[in-house]
Amino acid sequence: MDSKYEVKTPDFSHLTSADFEHVYEPAEDTFLLLDSLQEEASFIQHMKPSVCVEVGCGSGVVITALSKLLNQSALCIATDRNPYAALCTQRTAKQNSCHVEVMNCDLLTPLERRLQGSVDILIFNPPYVVTPSEEIKSNGIEASWAGGADGREVTDRLLPLIPKLLSPQGVMYLIAIRENKPKELMSWISSLGFKSTVVLARRAGPEHLSVLKFYRDSSVR
Repeated sequence: MDSKYEVKTPDFSHLTSADFEHVYEPAEDTFLLLDSLQEEASFIQHMKPSVCVEVGCGSGVVITALSKLLNQSALCIATDRNPYAALCTQRTAKQNSCHVEVMNCDLLTPLERRLQGSVDILIFNPPYVVTPSEEIKSNGIEASWAGGADGREVTDRLLPLIPKLLSPQGVMYLIAIRENKPKELMSWISSLGFKSTVVLARRAGPEHLSVLKFYRDSSVR
């Protein structure tokens, strides 16, 4: 493998069990996203993205891995509504000698206008577990998994923004489980003018995880 296309798991040894009482610990879905970035590494390198964004950055492992893949040539932005997660992402980036702009906010609410039409890579590992709707209101660690009805309530808030956020060459990588009805998600994104594919899929215990890739019809993939 060409080393410049290798996606390495960032060092997160600085994070402790005390941190993971407040922040989602890297797990099967995190590593599936990293494996998907490896699968897409050549494409991502040749795209030469200028702006990369991760929504719901948690420990910061994924956005840091992407920054390292690109040799910090892109502006990397991360958001999380959990203030502990925002802090952990800053620490993870620093631990790996990377620079990531981190913001404690809901989705991309304060950045939507600034980022309009400029996001080349958008990554979202949403809270996807089916839960009562009231559980998604938390700003703590519960917000990392509580997805409400069909585990889709948070995802369904972000997807309508994709046409405005993504650049002409932009792509989105989204984690979904079977209960989220990924085929329905792909049909919905098609109605917004995007194509979609499954980058990788894996069973992790009772969960059937997939990484979905969304991109414009006019894009060459």
